[in-house]
Amino acid sequence: MSRIGIKPIPVPNSVTVDIAQGNAVKVKGPKGELSQQLSSKVQIVQEENTLYVKRDSEDREIKALHGLTRALLNNMVVGVTDGYTKILEIQGVGYRAQMQGSNLVLNVGYSHPVNMIAPDGVTYAVEGNNKVSVMGINKQVVGEEAARIRGVRPPEPYKGKGIRYQGEYVRRKAGKAGKAK
Repeated sequence: MSRIGIKPIPVPNSVTVDIAQGNAVKVKGPKGELSQQLSSKVQIVQEENTLYVKRDSEDREIKALHGLTRALLNNMVVGVTDGYTKILEIQGVGYRAQMQGSNLVLNVGYSHPVNMIAPDGVTYAVEGNNKVSVMGINKQVVGEEAARIRGVRPPEPYKGKGIRYQGEYVRRKAGKAGKAK
């Protein structure tokens, strides 16, 4: 049995869930609305303020979809109630970030500043000069946008300069060994 798939999903009172034909799910909450077409090979059952994902078969594909569907539904419910945030840290001499309207401008060692435009449903916030928060209701979009920002200047292993996730450990390498006499 799927350990994740059998867990119930609690739905707060401020959230409404609509399950249409073919598992087209719409979740509406205080932060916004998300909709997604989920697999019709598993059943989504709503009982009062709880969602359950059930399956009929023990096929390998359906067992995998069981946990996936439950995780996607839970991400939608959490997204419209609390939202998601990824925090990035910028390290390096002269490296900094600033907001220009709703766009993010990164100065990370290139000859030009890098301008990042937020996709729909994502907002940026800058704390100080070196902390960037990526916020939104869709977990996948927030993670992809944080990875896109990190990809502008990933942390390098010699001095650790670059953009990294908060709490990310960067393995350091030794520099040149020097001339042996």
